[in-house]
Amino acid sequence: MAKRVIPDPLKRRHLIEQDLDESRCLAIADAYEAEGRTIEALQFFVKAGARARLGLVAEAAVAAGDAFLLKQVADILGEDQGQARWQTLADAAQEKGLERYTEMAFRHARSSEE
Repeated sequence: MAKRVIPDPLKRRHLIEQDLDESRCLAIADAYEAEGRTIEALQFFVKAGARARLGLVAEAAVAAGDAFLLKQVADILGEDQGQARWQTLADAAQEKGLERYTEMAFRHARSSEE
């Protein structure tokens, strides 16, 4: 199987500005994810209209305790993640020793309950 190659930053910018079909966007997003660069994959998921894939990224972010990634996906989807989901993420982050993400998740959990 051929190795997926992610575009360099300039090519990435040009790709974001171009009209690409869904399959091309998903292929680029998959290449970024394979390299552990999920944040950069998000724009290509958006271009592809892949809300379900964004939902999977959100679920992975909760499991990993990655508050920054969940916040990015929540902003893209325009959906409040709710107190329980942020609390689950905070617990996962705390378990992994991710102090900044723990605090960020607690902050979002508090603001979700209002």
